[in-house]
Amino acid sequence: MANDVVIEAWNTVLFEKFSRFKFLFVEGYAAISEQVFIRHPPPKAANMLDVGCGFGDCTIRIAKLIGDNGLSYGVDCASNFINECNSAAEQEKLNNTRFFVADVEADDLGGPYDEAFARFGTMFFNMPSLAMKNIRSALKPGGKFTQVVWRKREDNPWLHDAELCVRNIVPVVSHEETNAVHCGPGPFSMAGPDMVSDMLQAVGFERVQFERFDSEICIGRNLQEAIQFALEIGPAGEIIRLAGDEGQRLKGEVELALGDVIGKFERQDGSIWAPSSAWFISAYNPS
Repeated sequence: MANDVVIEAWNTVLFEKFSRFKFLFVEGYAAISEQVFIRHPPPKAANMLDVGCGFGDCTIRIAKLIGDNGLSYGVDCASNFINECNSAAEQEKLNNTRFFVADVEADDLGGPYDEAFARFGTMFFNMPSLAMKNIRSALKPGGKFTQVVWRKREDNPWLHDAELCVRNIVPVVSHEETNAVHCGPGPFSMAGPDMVSDMLQAVGFERVQFERFDSEICIGRNLQEAIQFALEIGPAGEIIRLAGDEGQRLKGEVELALGDVIGKFERQDGSIWAPSSAWFISAYNPS
């Protein structure tokens, strides 16, 4: 299955949506990736690859952790994200970051790297086994790959409750029923530890381990922002977008319904924080 449709989506409509809510992604996800770096500190002076680097904030954080004698490389399929990354690194005045555009399923990733890292980027591969194999081939013998993925839907109401709400109102159009670009398999495609560990071992990784991490994640500085976030991002946003004109016609009804669904997560200061649950997955290239 070609990645062209997914790459186009991330370079256009999804880039625009993620840019609109960049604050929530960078600030919200940073607390999660920081926990990964506490539990799995990047080695000093290492060469590291950040897979699906998005806005590059993780790549930049890794660059600071490994020090000036290391190199932190960020790769993403979308050139618009890489342009953002280069601008961010320039603002930080960092000399040990490199960013490049590549399809991780198929393209040369360079290397060999001491370690690879991915935060919420591997769930969107059409053929994840090809991506895992390619990442392993870019690692040194004994090299470690750490990835962060969302666990099951039911333990991630920050996304799933909005999806259930939208499904009750908007007709669901599958990827096969439309010519519209789409994000790929979706945020919960790597939630099953048996499936993921089997896949990693099948492409040659060993010592696969899973660590569960639960936390609350900010999905809006106020209720209205959280509703707009749900309307645009994640499975709920994809259902509305892929439904086309019918999705737009029903958007007002959805917005009213989401007020009740998301309002239950409101804190005293008006910000919206909902439970989330992720896997920290580590695996090693055989030495």
